[in-house]
Amino acid sequence: MVTGKKIVLFDGICNLCNRSVQFIIKRDTQDEFRFATLQGEIGQRLILERTIDTSKVDSIILIEPGVAYYVKSDAALAIGMHLKGYRTISKVLNLIPSTLRDIVYDFVARNRYSWYGNKEQCMIPTPEIKAKFLDA
Repeated sequence: MVTGKKIVLFDGICNLCNRSVQFIIKRDTQDEFRFATLQGEIGQRLILERTIDTSKVDSIILIEPGVAYYVKSDAALAIGMHLKGYRTISKVLNLIPSTLRDIVYDFVARNRYSWYGNKEQCMIPTPEIKAKFLDA
């Protein structure tokens, strides 16, 4: 396992999630993130180790090894805090209680396949970004 990196677990068959990963990679100027799919062996192990109920969280999880893990809008905003150009908006949105943010997050998560589609298998990263994926 890669040490010192934040791990983003994502739904590997979700087009929106895959686009979000591409978005993060493009803006991760400090090379802070590594990625694994929720469906993959590494993702499943990390979920099990933290006893995360994936029936309630099935789209994005941020793990900071040895520190904490974040789910739903907390995960998205914690990621945003480390992306160039998105720190301020993440700080502002963090002022909204997570219960309210998660209402919007859950609505999008419930509809992500119908709005953005899904794939039959996880994305295959290009050679340039393959090293950022733990289960590639």
